[in-house]
Amino acid sequence: MQRAFIAGLITAVLAATLGVFIVLRRLSLVGDSLSHASLAGVAGGMLLGFYPFYGALLAAAGAALLIEFIRRAFPRYAEVALAVVMASAMALAVVMISWKKAFNADLFSYLFGSLVAVSPADVALIAGAGIFILTSLAFLYRELFAITFDEEAARLVGIPVTAVSIYFTLLTALTVALAVRVVGTLLVSALMVIPPAVSLQIARSFKAAFGIAVVVACLAVITGLYASFIFDLAPGGTIVLIAAAILVAAMVAKGAINRWK
Repeated sequence: MQRAFIAGLITAVLAATLGVFIVLRRLSLVGDSLSHASLAGVAGGMLLGFYPFYGALLAAAGAALLIEFIRRAFPRYAEVALAVVMASAMALAVVMISWKKAFNADLFSYLFGSLVAVSPADVALIAGAGIFILTSLAFLYRELFAITFDEEAARLVGIPVTAVSIYFTLLTALTVALAVRVVGTLLVSALMVIPPAVSLQIARSFKAAFGIAVVVACLAVITGLYASFIFDLAPGGTIVLIAAAILVAAMVAKGAINRWK
């Protein structure tokens, strides 16, 4: 449980922080695409006999590069890249799982998360990668801010938009791979979208959106892990349901406040 809480909180901070940029860039499905790719990587690891996390990381990174490549080919239809990668990755995962007949308890833990699956090595890896991701975001904050709101203007002032976008997508892929152990491949994208959605309902500034998203994500992870332990539930699904409940509550509260004005 201690390892699950540490890994879960680090994952929550990373997913919520990256998620604000992702949601504002209208790329909310990028997490879904990368999570499906990571599932294919997990299946590949089980099929070939190496640690599935490394398969998830390699597959997510490859999918991230493919998404950026397709986005450049279809500049007006960015969602095409996400749909192509998502469908292809899911198809590949299904083929490998059926080939190996690998749908066992271990694969189930990668799909929906597991409290006992987080090892000390996983915690160390998640912590180290988390520091690297947050440091990268701090250094690229101005560039990402500019690209998020106006790519053309950012390009005109000399920002290497393509290089920054590719690097950001790779950071997202790394975060997805890290979150697989706690949240699961099928639900990790929700942790990247729902907390930022809550923050956009409440926040009055760009920086405040980050703080609110992180608080919501951490609250969902803490309560979700406790509930999953007490009631013997899948942690990923429990975390996402709590986050969704917070979003609904925020929307209802905002609507009530607006009516009273």
